Amino acid sequence: MAYETLLYEVDDRVATITLNRPERHNALSQKLCAELMEVVRAADQDPSVRVLVITGAGGKAFSAGYDIKESAEAPKRTLSEWRDRLNRDLRFTYSVWECSKPVIAMIDGFCLAGALEFAQMCDMRIASQASQFAVIETRFSNGIATYIMPWIIGARCRRLIYTGDMIDAAEALRLGLVDLVYPKATLRQETMKIARRMSRVALAALQWNKRAINNTLETMGFRAAMQYGVEACTILDATNTPEYAQFDEIRRSKGLAEALRWRDAQFAPFE
Repeated sequence: MAYETLLYEVDDRVATITLNRPERHNALSQKLCAELMEVVRAADQDPSVRVLVITGAGGKAFSAGYDIKESAEAPKRTLSEWRDRLNRDLRFTYSVWECSKPVIAMIDGFCLAGALEFAQMCDMRIASQASQFAVIETRFSNGIATYIMPWIIGARCRRLIYTGDMIDAAEALRLGLVDLVYPKATLRQETMKIARRMSRVALAALQWNKRAINNTLETMGFRAAMQYGVEACTILDATNTPEYAQFDEIRRSKGLAEALRWRDAQFAPFE
């Protein structure tokens, strides 16, 4: 099946899914999210696939997160509309968590905001040395990544969430946000080596081991925490804080690029 925003191939029991919007740093548009959910379901049901690898095209970004241009062009949402939107985002994020087979995020370049949410739901994150990570949305609001991250790196998430600062692959590895880091030139080769090694395990064993791990986290309250995240995000995103009001005014009067420059300038003295 052909996709507008993705590339898909299966080789030697490994399905590779490539986010294919390099001109937008593989930003997560509504179309891309819908297609990605569809292809993950297809790979999950394909008996020839045992492991999924998800990556981004272009070599500059896994993904820059949800398509901010698409969001900026949308009319203002009510509280109810925000809740519907965020529950949709959560369903998208859960697509890899609920996939019965192991999913590896192969990250080369930026992995930001909503893309980091998605990558954290994958079973493993393998990054190039050139990769960078941030929950930058927390500077004005928050996101589902905020509620996933404590489950992965514990209380060390506070600095990243309270500042929205970018970290490099070495720091991400030190914190445990990623599992492995390789040079950019060998990232794909090394990731595929691990994926193919996994694919030699009996499919039923892979599926039941993943289910056991996920069920353990869910018994500890993982899903409840994610749903609380949706409610908190709904309130924050529907609240017109002074900072967001100024950002929105600049966006409407001068354009999105100028609004983003203004946002980043607030933190420039501390970089």
